[in-house]
Amino acid sequence: MTRAIRIGVQIQPQHADYAQIRDAVRRAEDAGVDIVFNWDHFFPLSGDPDGKHFECWTMLGAWAEQTSRVEIGALVTCNSYRNPELLADMARTVDHISGGRLVLGIGAGWFEKDYDQFGYEFGTAGSRIADLADALPRIKRRLAVANPAPTRDIPVLIGGGGERKTLRIVAEHADAWHSFGDVETLRRKSAILDEHGSAVGRDTASLVERSIGVGAPPEEVADELVQAGVTLFTIGVDGPDYDLSLVERWVAWRDAQG
Repeated sequence: MTRAIRIGVQIQPQHADYAQIRDAVRRAEDAGVDIVFNWDHFFPLSGDPDGKHFECWTMLGAWAEQTSRVEIGALVTCNSYRNPELLADMARTVDHISGGRLVLGIGAGWFEKDYDQFGYEFGTAGSRIADLADALPRIKRRLAVANPAPTRDIPVLIGGGGERKTLRIVAEHADAWHSFGDVETLRRKSAILDEHGSAVGRDTASLVERSIGVGAPPEEVADELVQAGVTLFTIGVDGPDYDLSLVERWVAWRDAQG
């Protein structure tokens, strides 16, 4: 399978009023990005730890109405924060509101402050990954019996890099895998993912899109990442200003690929 190069932007929902977030989404769609992400946390991850912040899935419902072309999703939903069946129904609803443009980004969770302040059990990395493995089949079963059904098979993007457990879950369930780290880490873990794919009977090399966050201009990093198999590049932007100048450079690079 030959995949098109895609550009995403993560509108980080921190340190801004909602009007500024709404405007950033509008500008991102106008700039030509393929997908607009937020994230699933309850407090800022940088800057003032008690600064302004907004909730993920409420926002995605608003984005579904606001936008008309881009895909939308969380990079990534924390599996711990919602019952899997509830999350499936939320995803199906946003899928319908958006006319079939939702990507279900999901991961095991890691930000302990969210858990402590909102009353979730933090557990261990192992228990959270096990919960994610349990949740994905439940999400799929709920989507399969929903009325009305989703408008499409909602793509599942899994974020994480644990080589023994998380990448096995990716191999079993994901349509896209979001990697963290440099290109050498990506190459090594991508090969491990394909080994898991062989073990579970999926051709992950062709079926699982490789995604990565980028913070440098395309002329500095794009070529080696493309050679490593990446086709989805996402730039994170922070409030309150949401500077999209780097995003625009990546969009121009994508368009120049022909």
